[in-house]
Amino acid sequence: MSQATTELFQRYVIGNYTRYPVCLVRGAGSSVWDDAGNRYLDFFPGWGCNLLGHCPPRVVAAVREQAGQLIHVPNTWYTEPQGRLAQALSERTGWDGGQCFFCNSGTEANEAVIKIARLNGKPGRYKIITMMNSFHGRTFGALSATGQPKYHQGLEPLLAGFNYAPFGDLDAVAKLIDSETCAILVEPIQGEGGINLPPAGYLEGLRELADQHQLMLIFDEVQTGMGRTGKWYAHQNWGVQPDAVTLAKALAGGVACGGLVARPTFAEKLRPGTHAATFGGNPLACAAALATIQTIDEDGLLERAGELGQRFRRRFEALKARCPLVHEVRIKGVMIGLELTVDAAPVVRGCLERRLLVNSTHSTVIRLLPALTLTDAECDEGCSILEDVILTLKG
Repeated sequence: MSQATTELFQRYVIGNYTRYPVCLVRGAGSSVWDDAGNRYLDFFPGWGCNLLGHCPPRVVAAVREQAGQLIHVPNTWYTEPQGRLAQALSERTGWDGGQCFFCNSGTEANEAVIKIARLNGKPGRYKIITMMNSFHGRTFGALSATGQPKYHQGLEPLLAGFNYAPFGDLDAVAKLIDSETCAILVEPIQGEGGINLPPAGYLEGLRELADQHQLMLIFDEVQTGMGRTGKWYAHQNWGVQPDAVTLAKALAGGVACGGLVARPTFAEKLRPGTHAATFGGNPLACAAALATIQTIDEDGLLERAGELGQRFRRRFEALKARCPLVHEVRIKGVMIGLELTVDAAPVVRGCLERRLLVNSTHSTVIRLLPALTLTDAECDEGCSILEDVILTLKG
């Protein structure tokens, strides 16, 4: 890695990220290359944003074309790409008439839906129930909704009104509901919390509690949405319909874009003056998102998510059977978690040395969010490296 690049960062970039000693310069599909020409296989592309891999052709072409026509205008004007994207996302929910708001990131999408929930609540109803080990973003409302104290340290007091229940525990949620509660906010599958899948009946039970107490049910699909689990929205795997979903990460194939889809009775709470996002829904991001949806549709990538998930499952279940360091394998489509009995950080470092990019979360979980365009050969190549690294730890 260039010493000059390192010095630039040390002098001019705030050090709030722990960076690996690699400078990436180019990407294609599930491969990236550093400034020395070394190729890396990427099983965690763009922190889950690059669902189609690096530089997907249709997205690249759409961005190039749109950049030559119109990059950004205020939301006081109409633009065709934003309207078409809202239609595409709404129609894929299966709801009757969902409406969209666009922003730039997942945390912004969750800030917007928190406003909708409170605006929808009758006077005095402002509390929102979220889950322990959840992650909803870094801005203050989304951070307050996040049920992980480690992210709160040094930043208190947080926004009032958030109560946390253990993920998967319906009784705990029911006990937290009172006359001041207005909503339940939950990730259908917890991502940052360790790729935790909902137990049978859990999401359905949340829907019943919300209906019983006239609460808004919100699914944070920032990490799970856009086909990662084999459905456009992860909650569709369980046949549960929320009142709103938030989206970002993979929404625009790696271009910054966030948003939410809400049922009209809730969406109407965001009237002029209640909320905004200057760059939200800009033509460039919307064109990229439309190209992302086109690629998923035309290339059969929802089905591919299921195929890849099964391929990973076969490899990792076999590994678990012969390696006591693998405690549990949790997979839904290409949302993959391997819980280890030891710290996962050495595995991430070992994989990097072998030029495989993976992530660890919740201390002991190897988290993989590979692209839907990953080939069988690339899947096997990466699995073999990861298995070798874990088995080396065993020895």
